[in-house]
Amino acid sequence: MATPKKKAKKETRPVAEQPKAKVAGESTVAFAFGKENYRLLIIGLIVIAVGFLLMIGGGSDDPNVFSEDIFSFRRMTLAPILILLGYGIEIYAIMKKPKN
Repeated sequence: MATPKKKAKKETRPVAEQPKAKVAGESTVAFAFGKENYRLLIIGLIVIAVGFLLMIGGGSDDPNVFSEDIFSFRRMTLAPILILLGYGIEIYAIMKKPKN
């Protein structure tokens, strides 16, 4: 007959013996992004927002009248370029290694 296996006791330490958290001056925690990364992320978001703001408008007050304003250079070319540029900045900001 096989002998029953004993369950291993889980080792628990009293609260007083728990490892203490490091003080702010002794911290070795490294953030994923550095200051420059966050700065680039904010710049990218601003460029994307400006691109979407440039697309606003161009509608007609009267639905029976066609407005050529929707095909302006600002809405058809400049705004999409700014949005794509903003996304490119965001990708660069995420991929860039922070300086230590």
